[in-house]
Amino acid sequence: MTATVPEASPVAVRPQRILIATDTYPPDVNGAAYFTHRLATGLAARGGDVHVVCASDDGRPRTERVDGVVLHRLRSARLLVHPTMRVAVPAGLGRTVDRLIERIEPDVVHTQGHFVVGRAAVGAARRGGVPVVATNHFMPDNLFQFAHIPAGLRDRVGTLAWRDFSRVFARADHVTTPTPIAAGLLTGKGFGREVEPVSCGIDLRRFRPQPRAWARLHFGVPERPTILFVGRLDEEKRLEELVRALPKVRNQLDAQVVLVGTGNQRESLELLADRIGVGEHVRFLGFVPDAELPQVYSVADVFAMPGVAELQSIATLEAMASGLPVVAADAMALPHLVDGNGFLYRPGEVAELAAHLTTVLGDEELRASMGRASLALAAGHDHQRSLARFEQIYLEVASR
Repeated sequence: MTATVPEASPVAVRPQRILIATDTYPPDVNGAAYFTHRLATGLAARGGDVHVVCASDDGRPRTERVDGVVLHRLRSARLLVHPTMRVAVPAGLGRTVDRLIERIEPDVVHTQGHFVVGRAAVGAARRGGVPVVATNHFMPDNLFQFAHIPAGLRDRVGTLAWRDFSRVFARADHVTTPTPIAAGLLTGKGFGREVEPVSCGIDLRRFRPQPRAWARLHFGVPERPTILFVGRLDEEKRLEELVRALPKVRNQLDAQVVLVGTGNQRESLELLADRIGVGEHVRFLGFVPDAELPQVYSVADVFAMPGVAELQSIATLEAMASGLPVVAADAMALPHLVDGNGFLYRPGEVAELAAHLTTVLGDEELRASMGRASLALAAGHDHQRSLARFEQIYLEVASR
């Protein structure tokens, strides 16, 4: 008689448990905050058990579940050098994150920076024996205007900032940054570890070509050739170049500039536009909620990015996924996003910027061709591919 072998019970496999550490998270408005939110919610939607530790948006420490992610908001105070951001209170932060890691038992800690929360999380993970993945979104240029660093001291301060970055990120098991150029920047600044480029990615289901007439009516944008910028109205975005280019474009076309976002340069940009005679043709839409952001790209005929401190530029990717041609500064990682879908110009060369904008706006067939090229390039940055790569990285570091 043959003995019956009982069937083995299936072994339950729990989802990856990831603790993402970040100094900036919505409602903060910046590229790193948006990327971290998309990373956290995207991983959660794919079945991950995702926790985020970040500064409280109102000062009060609390834990809450938002968009499928468990947020651990730390006690915070206003950041004196920034008009809106808050910073986690450093006193006792290491012990707080130690206890958090002990309670959550994450498979991996993924830090998005090397400042207060990121630094504490790396230290706590090392003490707790948890592997660390680190993604860099930092350039000193992003901080100079807020810290009021004089121009003559910026090189020296930048060198010290990069050394501090290297000390923290050298403790990670795996380091990423959005683009090959950004990875090369870290190597050039003396960071001795291998850095993997992993695109921030773009949600191609949300950002896609949409009807222009409805968008212009909704946002109150007049019917004329339109140049769009989306992002912070801050110093490193160099938006004065875009405003100064507009009169040269208007010598040939009845064009306008639409600026979406907030920042400390708005008043000076308004004054500049009035002084050079284009005040009525530079429109400030201010903050646009995330739910309406995909529609705002549809008001435009071309997207302009004059910034010189872009490690990838999520806004440019969103514009490309929306089918827009791009005119961008030939600086940092922006050349990675311009290949048959627009033009690069030398930073500071306003006449060159104006000439490229005029060419795109004045040629409907060229504009359509470049729009198709933008869509093709954006398809290579589908954020599902980025999420899958991060999941693979987490498994790799956890198995070591």
